[in-house]
Formats: sequence, C-alpha cells, structure tokens
Amino acid sequence: MSRLPLTFACEGDTLGATLDTAPGTTGLLLVSGGNEIRAGAFSGQAALAARVARRGFPVFRFDRRGVGDSEGTNRGFRKSRKDIAAAIDAFRAIAPQMGRVVAFGNCDAASALMLAGGAGCDALVLSNPWTIEEGADDTPPPDAIRARYTEKLRNPKEIARLVTGGVNIGKLARGIAKAARPRAGPSSLAQDMAAGLAGFDGPVRILLAEADRTAQVFASGWDATDERVIRCPGATHAYVEPHARDWLYEELLKALRRV
Repeated sequence: MSRLPLTFACEGDTLGATLDTAPGTTGLLLVSGGNEIRAGAFSGQAALAARVARRGFPVFRFDRRGVGDSEGTNRGFRKSRKDIAAAIDAFRAIAPQMGRVVAFGNCDAASALMLAGGAGCDALVLSNPWTIEEGADDTPPPDAIRARYTEKLRNPKEIARLVTGGVNIGKLARGIAKAARPRAGPSSLAQDMAAGLAGFDGPVRILLAEADRTAQVFASGWDATDERVIRCPGATHAYVEPHARDWLYEELLKALRRV
C-alpha cells in the first residue's frame, strides 16, 4: 500500500485528492462533511483510509471546490454533486481495476450523497445525515429528550441530585416541555434527501451514532421502519470512542464486501 497525492479537474477548477492504493476491485470514496479537509478532524479520515487500504480496498479522498487544496468557490454541500461525480471519475481512472465504488459520508456529506442520488456510486454508507434547515431549532428532538430523561431516572445518582437540589429546575422544566411535544415531521431538506435516495438502486447502509444530536434529529423525521438504519450505542458524531471507531470500520468493510 502507498499514499499518493494527486489532482483532478471539476468544471475548470483543479481539486486536491489523495489515493491510498490497494489491489481490490471495490474501492471506497470518502466524502468530507462541512468545510472539513480530506484528512478529516485530527486526521481521522486519513487514518481510516489507511486502515481500510490495508485490508485490500483502495481509498480515495478529496477536497471539494473552495476547500483545502482545491480551487474554485465553496458552494456548500447542497451543490456538491458535480464535485463528487468528478471525484468518482478520477478514482475510477487512477484505479482501473475497480468495478465498484462505495461512497461514505458523515453529516452533510451523507446529505450531499443523498441529494445527488449517489452521484454515480454503486453503494452508499450514510452516517448521521444532516437534515436541519438553516436557522431551524437544532436542539434534540422530543423522543431523544424523553430517552435521555428515562435513562437518568434509572440512575440513583441522578435521583439524588434531583432530591438534593443539584438539578436546575428551570432547565428541567424546559426539557420536560420539549419532551411533551409530538414527533416532528421531516424537514424539507430531509424530504429532498429521501427523494434523491429513492432514485438510487444500489445497496444503502444508514449509520446512526446514538449519542449524536444530528443523528437524533435525522431519526425523528425518518421512516422508523427503514431496515437500512443501523445504530451504534454510545457513539458520538465523529465516532471518536474506541468501540465506535471499530464499529464504523467494520460497517464499512461489510459494505465493501457486500455483506
């Protein structure tokens, strides 16, 4: 395995990318979320790429236009379809042995892949998709608050805090009021994402970190019977916990192996 820096074109702009080489005929495309560079927070995506490549699967990472080493204007995740499609074309060109590309995105990178209908990939792994409209309330949804309070009520230490005055009553009252609200419907962004995903006919895995607010908001507006949803208990948004990091890695290997 070796790591190769490279560039590719997207509508006249030059984008920066990195390939972790491997001989496999299935490759992993890592799509960065937010304005994050392709190495990921604390080089998390770079470490994940190396780990997956050691198992025989080539991995391609890139900076979309206007981010990191890439030229052009950053148009945000909603308008990154062409960046993703160009990255897939570049990946296939530099690793011609590949017959299949699996794309992975966390947060709004997952949203971008859904809006783009997969953008030409063969399979999708969508993690903690972002469904919160700009300016909307991004506090945990009522069902997540209810679950949190239920967990606290099972903890004797939390009961003792309540009895001894260690709990902010005003904050508690606001939380209870929010928990009492009915389940919210999907945002318009979530509806657009669902429509985009409906046009994709390849395998899909939707990964949710149960302790992540973004995942909780997504789940509150998504079809609760969707069998493609897989949850990781105790995981936060970036899967920084050792058990969560390993869980994510294994889920990606399953998608690459078509398990």
